[in-house]
Amino acid sequence: MIDMNDLVIRGYLIRLVGEDGLAMIEKMPEGEVTDEQIAQATGILLNIVRRTLFILNENKLAICRRERDASSGWLTYLWTLDMSDIEKQLVKEKKRLIKNLKVRKEFEESNVFYICPEGCIRMDFKQAADAVFMCPDCGEDMVHEDNSPFIQLIKERIKNLESSSKKLDEDLEA
Repeated sequence: MIDMNDLVIRGYLIRLVGEDGLAMIEKMPEGEVTDEQIAQATGILLNIVRRTLFILNENKLAICRRERDASSGWLTYLWTLDMSDIEKQLVKEKKRLIKNLKVRKEFEESNVFYICPEGCIRMDFKQAADAVFMCPDCGEDMVHEDNSPFIQLIKERIKNLESSSKKLDEDLEA
């Protein structure tokens, strides 16, 4: 069973299914249950329950089994939470985040930026030149931005994620 108090797991699930989805997961009855039973037991709207279940199923965190009623032909969908793959999903999410941060770092390193001193807008050199180095919102002169502190923060974030990702990979292999 997963620790629902773990901030990383909670953060991932909130990003995935939102606050209502997390509340549904925490209150969901054990075993195979229908979406209507989940809605009734948790007090969460049926459409939110269904959306959450489909998202969890797409991310391999819930299992759905269909059952056909022999007399009426109606299909009943039975749902079970299966959080056994959440660590693998977290590793996948970390790798996606690292990739995105590397792309952003490359973009920041290969461009020169100008900002409005009033904080209205940030532009790369071409955009600022097209705007004659004047803020299109307030008319102030744009000033050069030293983005090296931001690049350093991205590098540190990548380093931290890569080191924690290696540790998580090692834990999964053990």
